[in-house]
Amino acid sequence: MSEIQMSFDVVVVGGGMVGAALAANLSGRGLSIALIESHEPEKHWPVGEIDPRVSALSRASQYLLERLSVWDRIQELGVSSYREMHVWDALGGGHIHFDSQALGERDLGHIVENRVVRLALWELLENADDVQLLCPAAIVDLERDIAGSRLILTNGQIINARLVVGADGRDSLVRALCGIETEGWDYGQRAIVAHVRPTEWHRETAWQRFLPTGPLALLPLADGRCSIVWSADDARAAELMALDDAAFSAALSEASELRLGPLTLDSPRVAIPLRLQHAKTYVRPGVALIGDAAHAIHPLAGQGVNLGFMDAAALTSALETGLAHDRNIAGLWTLRRYERARRGENQLMLQAMDLFKQLFGSEEPAVVRARGLGLSATDRLEPLKRLFMTQALGLGREPGA
Repeated sequence: MSEIQMSFDVVVVGGGMVGAALAANLSGRGLSIALIESHEPEKHWPVGEIDPRVSALSRASQYLLERLSVWDRIQELGVSSYREMHVWDALGGGHIHFDSQALGERDLGHIVENRVVRLALWELLENADDVQLLCPAAIVDLERDIAGSRLILTNGQIINARLVVGADGRDSLVRALCGIETEGWDYGQRAIVAHVRPTEWHRETAWQRFLPTGPLALLPLADGRCSIVWSADDARAAELMALDDAAFSAALSEASELRLGPLTLDSPRVAIPLRLQHAKTYVRPGVALIGDAAHAIHPLAGQGVNLGFMDAAALTSALETGLAHDRNIAGLWTLRRYERARRGENQLMLQAMDLFKQLFGSEEPAVVRARGLGLSATDRLEPLKRLFMTQALGLGREPGA
């Protein structure tokens, strides 16, 4: 049987939120694009059901999705805005309160199901003439030479590409096949995600309490429930996952200090191992990494997918610059513009979140006192709080905006 081969300018491996956003952002720019993904997005689910996997989208991510003309569809499928945020320390007693009104903004962001974002982007790609969706499909090998790359799929099909983009998650096969090393470590923690029903209204407010074993976040949902992200040391996470629903609800209510009254578990629980990971380089000739394939971050600030969307915007901008200067889009002159735009900024964010994780995980009395005083002092410094909110929203920092 003769081999079936197809050729594209850009092949994106991984059709999650970030990979799909990149393919959509590249569409209409004179490039032929393929997106390789093993599973189509979920297209139907029961009314009122909310998937445990949600993301807190920043304003910069919202602007990107608006430019792609999918934000209205995402809102139609369901988003939950949050206007305020309360953060407090279980040991040090410090507290800080953020309010979008201080910035003149309508909210601090939106809580959105991952499947909602992915479906809206997928629907857009299905109608894009210059994007071919190869799904279900997966790669098993990647060969590179001066002429370009050859991707071999599980069914034996060969895909030729000028540029391969790895958007295939933190265990990226593209990264491994290209021999790109990573630095980082396992946190020895798991993030337990689920939905709960609070007794009191969440007031469109995100709540986060730093516990010695890891932070607990309560994220408001539009139907009155909250999505939880409870990061806990492995031993504590195992204990929590072993509890029945009533006992877990009681432990969760206690951990939240009953800020929203007793909490009742309202969905299955999922525990996700946490890791800090950063690719030592984002690019090789003919290859670029974006999203979790390039970096994995602790979820305590909810920045993971936002960093990935900014990668997609920056890579698009770099490719546009390459095209405008008649440069090879797969060459290092083009790709290093992307790496320079993103790797340093992502490194700073990873280091900051790691510092927060270490700082608030310490039970040393001097550290506990210092961070309590620091939180309370910062709460009284409105200019500093506005700076923190501006950074978290990503205002004025979107690549290629």
